[in-house]
Parts: sequence; structure tokens; C-alpha cells
Amino acid sequence: MKSSKVWITDYIKNPQIEREILGEQLSETAHENIEVLLVWHENIDAGLMQRFPRLRAIIRYGVGFDNIDLEAAAARNIAVCNTPDYGTEEVADTAIAMIMALTRGLFHYQRIARNLPADWQENTISGLRRTEEMKLGVIGAGRIGSAVILRANTLRFQTYFYDPYKESGYEKVLATKRVDSLQILLQQVDVISLHCPLTSETQGLIHSQFLAEMKPGSFLINTARGKILRDLDILLEPLRQSHLAGVALDVLPQEPPPADSQLIEAWRNDEKWLQGRLIINPHTAYFSRQAYREMRQKATLNALCVLQGNEPINKVTTEYETG
Repeated sequence: MKSSKVWITDYIKNPQIEREILGEQLSETAHENIEVLLVWHENIDAGLMQRFPRLRAIIRYGVGFDNIDLEAAAARNIAVCNTPDYGTEEVADTAIAMIMALTRGLFHYQRIARNLPADWQENTISGLRRTEEMKLGVIGAGRIGSAVILRANTLRFQTYFYDPYKESGYEKVLATKRVDSLQILLQQVDVISLHCPLTSETQGLIHSQFLAEMKPGSFLINTARGKILRDLDILLEPLRQSHLAGVALDVLPQEPPPADSQLIEAWRNDEKWLQGRLIINPHTAYFSRQAYREMRQKATLNALCVLQGNEPINKVTTEYETG
């Protein structure tokens, strides 16, 4: 019991991956000698922390850490870490897939093809444009945002990014263009793809005025953090009036979405005006078998780093959530 110093709080039913790394240092139960918590969705507040007088680190398997009381952890000098450096390829691929599905009208065509008459080939979407004529703007050029830009360059989109925290000249690394004003980006590009972290600055960043400043007929993609969007229903009228040509969301402000949302009701009812223009995934962009294993390995290796007396990686603070 005394040698087992790491406890998985929730979700993981078979900790084979963790045990391969930690061996006997992985505990099957919670006890007062625990030094590191590996956390999935469990709410980690001051009361829970008090159960572990020797606690040194709390490590989230995923990126977000809204379920951890950072101030309570800081008061006890407990390190809080996340695992942002997994699944980059999967999220970037999902963002690109969503962009291509909307800009090429794939879901709309799939929907109408079920009941088409003899004039099968003539039912085209008149507004579709060639990819190389479209401008794609990324907000947040971190790991995933950069991966999206590189993929979009290959598809011959004209790419741009807005990220006031990236060093000067970073646009040259990605062979893209940098825009120093969010407002200018919104007015210039045909597709906005969100890849910024969730901070006090970006929470609720997507509001009605943001949408109004986007180009008429543009697309919005969010595979970053759900609460960057202030509210689902602010998308309703921009979509209904076709100011937004399409929206794709892997993350939502509230998950699962509220039943009383007008947008969700229209989406579930497959209302004609919305068909093929709204994609909602259940927060799964991060997942592949390889990424799932990578996430668990990296979180567990970080726990081992703590036990060995080393400084853990990917420490977070009250002001920053990596994305």
C-alpha cells in the first residue's frame, strides 16, 4: 500500500497502460499516501484534495481542466498539469474534414440524393467555389492550428492566421499570412477555424457581433473549446438568413446540448433550411486508437516524472488553458 502512490480517480476501467509504466506505484484504491492523481472527469475540489495529505500533483488525461480547483491546488502547492500534446493529428484532420464537407456541400448532396428524380446530375449547389479561391483563417496558431494551416496549404486554400501570442515571423514557418487584427481577419476570410485556448480572454469570444463581422456566406468551424462560443442559439439567425453558409462544431458550450435550444431542435428535426449546413460531433475530434493510448501514456509518464522528483511538464495556471 505504501509503495502505491498514484491513483486514477475515474473512467479508466482497465489500467493496463498505466501499470506498464508505473508498476506497483499504481494504486487500486484511494489512500492517504497518494501523491499523484490521474483524472478524467472527476471534480477535484478542495474537499477531495484534503483526503490526500501527501498530494503533489493532479494530472488531467486530456486538455481541459475546468473540473479542477486551481486555486485550492495552488494554496497547497500542488502542481496541476494537463496533456495537450496528444491527438494533434486527429483534431487537425477533423477540422479539415469539416471544412471540406461544408465547402463542398457533401452533407447537403447526400441528403437530397435520397429523393432525386431523373435529373440526377443537375442538382448542383450554385454557390460552391474552387478551393484555391477561398481564404481560410485560423484563430490560434498553436500545435493544432498550425497543423490545420499546413494541411490547408496542401489543399491550396489561401491561409491566414490571427494569434497575438505567436512570435514575429512565425508565418514564414507555415508559409501563410499573418493578420494582426481579429476584425480584419473576419472581414477577409471565407472560413474561420478556431484553435485558440480557453482563457478569460477567449471565453465567449464568438458572440453576435463577432458573427455579424464575418463575411456573408462564410463558414465557422470549432474543434477547440466549447465555451469559446457564447451560446448555441446565437448561430440560429445567421444560419437561417444565410449570413453563415455553414457551421461545424465538435465542441459545444454545454455538453450534451440543452434540449430547449432552438438551434438543436431545428438540427434534430432536420429542418429544410438547415439541412447539410450544420455539423455537430459529440466532442470526438481527439479520438483514434493511437491518440487514446498516447494520451494515457503521456499523462502516466508525467506522473512518473513527479514520483522521480522531477518537474512535471504541461503545468497550468488559473489564467491559461491550452488547446
